[in-house]
Amino acid sequence: MTKAASAAAKDLAVAGVTGVELAWADNNGIPRSRIVPIKGLGPAANHGVGVTSLFAVFDTHDAITYGHSGLSTPSGDVRLIPVVERLRRLSGQRTLAWAPARQVAPDGSPWPYCQRSVLERQVAEAAQQGYELRAGYELEFAVAPAGSPDITSAPGHRGPAYSPHALIELDEFVAALLHDFEANGLAINQLHAEYGPAQVELSLQATDPVSAADDQLLARQTIHAAARTHGLRVSFAPVVSAEAVGNGWHLHTSLWRKGRNLLAGLPGSAGAGYLAGLLRDLPALTAITAPSVPSTMRLRPGYFASAYVFWGVENREAPLRYVPDTELLGADHANVELKPSDASANPYLALAAVLASGVAGMADELTLPAPIAEDPGTWTEERRAAAGVQRLPSTPAEQDAALVASPRISAVLGHDLLGAFRAARESDLKWAAERGTDEIVAEHLWRY
Repeated sequence: MTKAASAAAKDLAVAGVTGVELAWADNNGIPRSRIVPIKGLGPAANHGVGVTSLFAVFDTHDAITYGHSGLSTPSGDVRLIPVVERLRRLSGQRTLAWAPARQVAPDGSPWPYCQRSVLERQVAEAAQQGYELRAGYELEFAVAPAGSPDITSAPGHRGPAYSPHALIELDEFVAALLHDFEANGLAINQLHAEYGPAQVELSLQATDPVSAADDQLLARQTIHAAARTHGLRVSFAPVVSAEAVGNGWHLHTSLWRKGRNLLAGLPGSAGAGYLAGLLRDLPALTAITAPSVPSTMRLRPGYFASAYVFWGVENREAPLRYVPDTELLGADHANVELKPSDASANPYLALAAVLASGVAGMADELTLPAPIAEDPGTWTEERRAAAGVQRLPSTPAEQDAALVASPRISAVLGHDLLGAFRAARESDLKWAAERGTDEIVAEHLWRY
């Protein structure tokens, strides 16, 4: 690996690259990084780059919580090891390259708080059972002029939603995104003006889970850089105002065995247990996939963000929206979209939890209930109760209780990482307890 890194560094240096950004995501979904000079890529691949172990207990606002006993002092160091095979030159930042990084113990052994390693382990366990997952993200974000204090007072575009007229105001930015994504090795399915204020959405092509998580990190880096170049700033925050539709990072997955998409032909197909597993663990899943204080503010009835535990076929109020295969699209197209997912989720942990719960549903041969085509938010409580439709956790405390109550999702993280993750959530909750809704929204707006 060191030889490959050194060879790549020489080629990049000739092309004018002076440094490599080593990136990972913390337990708040916030990207963190170290930059090494281009000549340091080879040594970094061999020995790693030192960082404090306390990144595992950073909260969303960069406060370090010592609430987790495993990381309760300022002492400790880990090493960042670049994943050289994922090395990319950044089209929008021409003097920099980018690579995701694993976190390992100082002696090079596995470190239990490394989120990327958690996902790699889940992928390997699924493969032992003959399964592989394909995953792709839809990324929603709001656009504003650089320096704008918020989105609503100075929106980057004024709509109409889904209209080409909206994107004319962002023409140069859109062109840069299309160019830079391709140059950075990221394949876009589509891009459009979305429903929310100054909102844009783009979707990434599905790939293996680890690459999908890497791509999510690289995509947000690419978007932020293109925005800066064109005098803009973007927010991926779950909500950009207390009243408006929020930003989701919808996660599409499909389960495969021996080259066959098991989700084709639901509900009567072999993959029904996968979707049933997601449904069983959905309250605990959202504690991982939508974990921030604003995340629960986004999950409201009537906002296409999902608020109740159910699934539906092409139902955009459903937290699990099944996208069926058709004669036109073929069996490969079938997938399930997880809507309670946003940028505050660590992408590696989100995918690991989804994979584990879905595969567990297959192993347990769970039965999938009938889909719902309506919005249960418009039903009476009695009708929801009769249909067995429960509310998703609507507060961080309810999310934490669901997470602890799920042996499958807790086991994905493991004792140490689960403790650090919960400590970060507790720190966020204490921070929010002293603030009103508008301040909470404002203080998260530019964190993502």
